[in-house]
Amino acid sequence: MTPFKTGGSGGEDEYSDSDHRSKRRKMGQNRTPSGPAAPSLANPNSFAAKMMAKMGYVEGQGLGADGRGRLSPIETQLRPQGAGLGAVREKTKQAKEEEKRAAAFRGEVLEDSEEEEKQRRRKLREKRLSGVRSGAGTPVAKPRVKYRTAVEIEAAADGLQVPSVLKSIIDATGAETKLLTSTVGLMTSQIAMVPSETEATKIARRARRDLEAFADEWNGLMERKKHFELQEVQLVQELDEEDQTSRELQALVGTVQQLQELLLNPSNPEISTSAWEDVTVKLESMEYGLHEGIDKAALQEIAVASIHPLFKVAMQDWEPLQNPSNVVSWIERLGGILEIKPELSSSEVALQNESYHSNSSSKSTTHYETMIYSLWLPPVRSAITNDWDVHDPTPLITLIQTWRSVLPPFVLSNVMDQLVLRRLSDALMAWKPRTSYKRNRPSQLPHIWLFPWLQYLDDHHTDPRSPTGLLAEVKRKFKTVLSTWDLAADIPPGLDSWRSVLHSELSSLLVRHLLPRLALHLSENLFIDPSDQDLDPLTQSLRWTPFFASSTIAHLLAAEFFPKWHQTLHLWLTSSPNYDEIREWFLWWKDQLHILSPNINDLPIVSAEWARGLETISLALDLGPAAASQLPPPPAGPAPPLAASSTPVAATSRSPATHPIHETPITFRDIVEDWCTEQGLLMMPLREAEQQTGLPLFRITASA
Repeated sequence: MTPFKTGGSGGEDEYSDSDHRSKRRKMGQNRTPSGPAAPSLANPNSFAAKMMAKMGYVEGQGLGADGRGRLSPIETQLRPQGAGLGAVREKTKQAKEEEKRAAAFRGEVLEDSEEEEKQRRRKLREKRLSGVRSGAGTPVAKPRVKYRTAVEIEAAADGLQVPSVLKSIIDATGAETKLLTSTVGLMTSQIAMVPSETEATKIARRARRDLEAFADEWNGLMERKKHFELQEVQLVQELDEEDQTSRELQALVGTVQQLQELLLNPSNPEISTSAWEDVTVKLESMEYGLHEGIDKAALQEIAVASIHPLFKVAMQDWEPLQNPSNVVSWIERLGGILEIKPELSSSEVALQNESYHSNSSSKSTTHYETMIYSLWLPPVRSAITNDWDVHDPTPLITLIQTWRSVLPPFVLSNVMDQLVLRRLSDALMAWKPRTSYKRNRPSQLPHIWLFPWLQYLDDHHTDPRSPTGLLAEVKRKFKTVLSTWDLAADIPPGLDSWRSVLHSELSSLLVRHLLPRLALHLSENLFIDPSDQDLDPLTQSLRWTPFFASSTIAHLLAAEFFPKWHQTLHLWLTSSPNYDEIREWFLWWKDQLHILSPNINDLPIVSAEWARGLETISLALDLGPAAASQLPPPPAGPAPPLAASSTPVAATSRSPATHPIHETPITFRDIVEDWCTEQGLLMMPLREAEQQTGLPLFRITASA
C-alpha cells in the first residue's frame, strides 16, 4: 500500500506522514463505524502492522484516505473438486457485508443477491410458460419428424432411377418403417440395438442410408452438370465472337494493305482528288463494318495514317484565305472514324482549355488532333500574321466558319486567342477616331472589321459592362467620337451596328457625351427669324432622334427651341401683327417639326408648348391694340430683334438661307482625353479644384 498524499503545488496542501497519521487517528476517534467491526490484527507489533500504521492505517477502519476501502482481508471460498463456476455460491458472507458497507458510503441500498436470483428465476419461468402455451392455455404441439420413402427420394433426385428390388427392401416394413431426415434422428445414437430389431430391419436401415447418400451425391453431380453446360454455351458464344472479330481483323488488314498500295501524285490534282475519294470510301466501309470488339482508337490511328500523306500534300501549297474549303469535305465525311468532337461554345471551349491545362500531365491529344495541330495550324498562322488585312474580316471569318466543325476545340481557341484577338487588339489600339472619321475612311471603322468577330469571342470581350476587353476599349474611343463629332455632318456611319452591340450602354454614352453638345449647338446656332429662317441647326440636331428616347428630344426642344420661338412670337404680337401671317407661321413650324421628327408633336411636353403659343395669340387678340404694352412676355431670355420691314414668308414660297455653322472648339482637355484613349489610360476627375484658378483636377491612371 502506497502512502497517502493529496495533490498540490507550492507545498501549501502537502502533508507529512506524521500529520496524516494524526489526522487519521482523530477521524477514527470521532467516527462511528457504519458497518461491521474489523477484526483486530493478530500481532499489533508485527512488521506489517507497523508498516500500515506508519502509512496512516487505523485499526477498525477501512483502507484508503477516507476509510471507505475494505475493512477485512479477502476470504477464500473453496468449491468441490470438479465443480465449475456457478455450482456453489461464490460470494462469502464477508464479501456481501463489504458490498453493503460500500453502498452505505455512497448513500445506496444494496439488495440481497438471493432476492435477485429469485426474481431472475421467476422471470425465466414466466417466459418459458408464455412460449409453451397459447393464450387459451392449450399446449402447443411439438413439430413432427418427417420421413421419406424410396419413391420420394427418387422423385427428389432428378434423373435418378432406384431399382424395384431396392425399393422393396427399403419399404419392406410398410408405414412403420420410414426414412428419418430430421437432424433429431441423425443425432440419435445408433450403437445400441433394439431388442426387437431383426436382421431385415438392419439391412433396410443400411440400404436407406446408402440410398440417401447416393441421392445427395447425385444431386451434386446434376448441379455440376448444369454448370458445365452453361460454361459450354458461354465458351461457344465467345468462340463465335472471336471468330467474327478475327474475320473483321483480316478484312481490316486487307483494307490497310490496299490503302498502302494507293499511288499518290502530288503534282496532279485530279489524281490527288481520286485518291482522297478512294481512301474515304475504304475508311467509311471499315467504319460501317466495325465490330464492338475492335478498338476504335486503333481504327482512328489507321484512318489518320491513311489520310496523313494526302493531308500533308494538300497543306504544302495551301492558301487559307483564298481557298478556305480545301479538303474539308473529306474530313467531314470521316468525322465518325476520326472521333471529331462536336462543336462547343466559347465558354465551353474556355472551360475545356482551363481543365486541360490544369490536368496537362494526364491529358494527351489524339492522332487526329496532332495532325491538325502540326499540319493545318502552321499555314493558317502564317496567313493570319502576314497576309490577312484586319480591316477585311470576311476571308478569315469564312475560313473559321468552314473548318469550325472539324477543328479540335483547343486548336480553334489557339487561333482565336493567340492570333485573331492579338491582331484585333493591335488594330483597335491603332484606331484614332478623330483622324479616321475626318479622312472619310469608313472601311476602318470598328463596326465593320471588329463587330463581326464578337460572335466568336467569349463574354470577357463582348460584355459592354466589362471594364476590360475589346468592347471596353471600343467604348472608350467611341466617347472621343461623340465628343468631337462635327454636328454639321451626317451621323457616324454604322451607328445602328453600335446600338446592336452596346445596347443600353450606347444610350448612356449619347446622353453623357452628345446631348450636351446638341443643346449647345441649338443654343448658339439656331435663330428664329420669320423673314429668313435657317433650319440647318435644328435639322442637324434632330437627325439624332432615332438614337434617343422621345422624351429626351422633347426636353431638348423645350429647353433650347421653344424659348426662342416664344420670344419671337411675343415680339411679333407686340409689333402691329398680321394674324393671318402668324397663323401660317405657327402651322408651318408644326409641320417642320413633324417632318424632322415624326410624332414629336404628340408628346405632352411639345403639345403643351404649342398650346402655350396659342394661348399667347388668343390673349393678344383679346387685348387688341393694348397687346403692345400689356401682353406679358414669356419666361425666357430676349430674342434677336426683328427688322422694321421684315414680313413673314409663307412656307410654300420661302427657301432657307445658308447660315454659318460654328464648330465646337477643341480644348486642351479634349486633346489629353484623346491621348489617354490612344494610350489605354483613364482620365478620372478627383472632385477637387485647383486653389488659385478653381479649375477641376484629374488623375491619369492605367485602364487595367
